[in-house]
Amino acid sequence: MTAPAPLPSTDGPRFAYGTNGFADHRLSDVVAVLADLGYAGVSLTLDHHHLDPYDREIGARTRRTAKALRAAGLAVVVETGARYLLDQFRKHRPTLLSAAPEERAARQDLLRRAVRIGAELEAEAVHFWSGTPEPGTTRAQAWSRLEEGCARAVEDADAAGVRLAFEPEPGMLVADLAGYEALAEAVGAPGTFGLTLDIGHCRCLEPRSEAECVARAGGRLAHVQIEDMRRGVHEHLPFGEGEMDFPPILAALRASGYAGLVSVELPRHSHAAVDQARRSIAFLREAAARPAPRAPAAPPATAPTAPPPKEAVPT
Repeated sequence: MTAPAPLPSTDGPRFAYGTNGFADHRLSDVVAVLADLGYAGVSLTLDHHHLDPYDREIGARTRRTAKALRAAGLAVVVETGARYLLDQFRKHRPTLLSAAPEERAARQDLLRRAVRIGAELEAEAVHFWSGTPEPGTTRAQAWSRLEEGCARAVEDADAAGVRLAFEPEPGMLVADLAGYEALAEAVGAPGTFGLTLDIGHCRCLEPRSEAECVARAGGRLAHVQIEDMRRGVHEHLPFGEGEMDFPPILAALRASGYAGLVSVELPRHSHAAVDQARRSIAFLREAAARPAPRAPAAPPATAPTAPPPKEAVPT
């Protein structure tokens, strides 16, 4: 096994922006725009229009992308959440939970390709999630399939020297931090099987505050996604349109020692991508510069859980 490369040290958050929020731009133009706006990185969703992993020339395209990212001074995380890359009729299908073995194999193959691309790009992490069980699939069956798929992904990532970043996603089999922790314990490989923590999801459904979720994640953090959100509603919102207070969140990330990318996740705002990217980095820089108020005492361990999200639709 080749150990994943250590992340660079930093005195503050390293902000990135997701290409799933730039669906109307060429990837080369996304890199240029984000570098010009002062971002430190890009969260790159492999898709038919952005570094298609099934392109016959993917090797050459990946090398050109790596060169462009280095020239722009941008770090990268590779994401695998494209909506219709594997099935033009079914969003986010197939998954590692699919009943048909050939469908699970298709998702596994995508993850394997993503790991290879991540290694070529020197990505800080390769991100993925569980998916949702199909009708007729029991939770036990789904969990067994997920464990098997994650174990294989860990083998591929270990061989490539890449760190995985598994994301709990509202509405999916693994929806929250508790679910990730149970999966991580089952899979093992603590150095490889890291966590993508979407801060908005913490607001949406976790019983603790966003800052407490960061502290709970601790050394498992491999990638962070960020946006605004409201309690109980899974809707990614531009900053200032939700309920979240960002100075304590960014302070908690600094206190945790996390040095990876903090990626803006606005996948439904490609129609205003450049404006949203410009506004987002200005907002986050200002929030990072403000002192966080003293945190209130933590609620008791018996604090009630959050209500289920009103819109549990993966992005």
